[in-house]
Amino acid sequence: MVAESPSESVLVADIGGTHARFGLAAGPGHAVTDVQVMRCTDFASPQDAALAYLAGRGLEGRSKPARAAFAIACTVTAEPVRMTNNTWVIASAQISASLGLSELKLLNDFEALALSLPVLDPGDSTAIGHATAVDPQLPMAAIGPGTGLGVALCVPASGRWMALATEGGHATAVAADDFEAAVLHWVRRDQQHVSAERLLSGIGLPVLYQAVAGVRGEPALGLSAEQITRRGMDDSDPVCAATVDTFFAMLGTFAGNVALTTGARGGVFIAGGIAQSLADRLARSRFRERFEAKGRFRGYLAGIATCLITAPYCALVGAAQSMRRPG
Repeated sequence: MVAESPSESVLVADIGGTHARFGLAAGPGHAVTDVQVMRCTDFASPQDAALAYLAGRGLEGRSKPARAAFAIACTVTAEPVRMTNNTWVIASAQISASLGLSELKLLNDFEALALSLPVLDPGDSTAIGHATAVDPQLPMAAIGPGTGLGVALCVPASGRWMALATEGGHATAVAADDFEAAVLHWVRRDQQHVSAERLLSGIGLPVLYQAVAGVRGEPALGLSAEQITRRGMDDSDPVCAATVDTFFAMLGTFAGNVALTTGARGGVFIAGGIAQSLADRLARSRFRERFEAKGRFRGYLAGIATCLITAPYCALVGAAQSMRRPG
């Protein structure tokens, strides 16, 4: 393949259950511009949303980008892709025909997020703990407690980067102390398999809250994840506060396990709305302590940076990176 020209633009999208984010990337560096967030329910298909986005920028006919990359918030293994929390059906042939594309890449949203890690600027993330040196020449991991719990790895490969999408969020949850063991025992009364995502996610927070309340012998209310985090942050509810603290402690254990399992010595990055909305609490939590609490391998983990991603639209940046050509 020939090297792309600096003027060639690429259409990038990050498609979730509620919103689709579109942007344009141009040139070898693939900086993303002209980002627009659109409600998926306003359009019958992703191609309709993309055409509306392009028309709004005067990019029609031959002026439309010929290449595109769509990051999708679901597993991308076979087409058509049927999204879990969205009525859209995503098929490469239909999208390419509607948009006049010569090339379209579909990838998992966390796969795209992982591809953004090597090009993040220092101001795009905040270090959690004393280790701050990120090394983009070594494997890096991204974990994301959002609606679910995403995990992906980015590894250097012949001067480029390759992303590995995983289902690490569905690995079995583990306890690092007696209280967490009691929490897991409580949840196992109703769940045959308790994954990390079952507790460390937006869908998992209410489950964790119920278990924390049960172990503490206190009544539990029917609170949403948003209510739990709000009450936990302002310390107005002791059970919610304990839930948030337990959440970050267990997330630290999980992140340390990811680093050991994948060899992500370049850094472990935290994404997702929960961590970003609770950034102050995360910084004061036991997350980093638990990340390093691996016995004989404490020293190994002590040198690995853990960072909270603060930059927006990283999946768009990663989608753009996936379209880079050698040259």
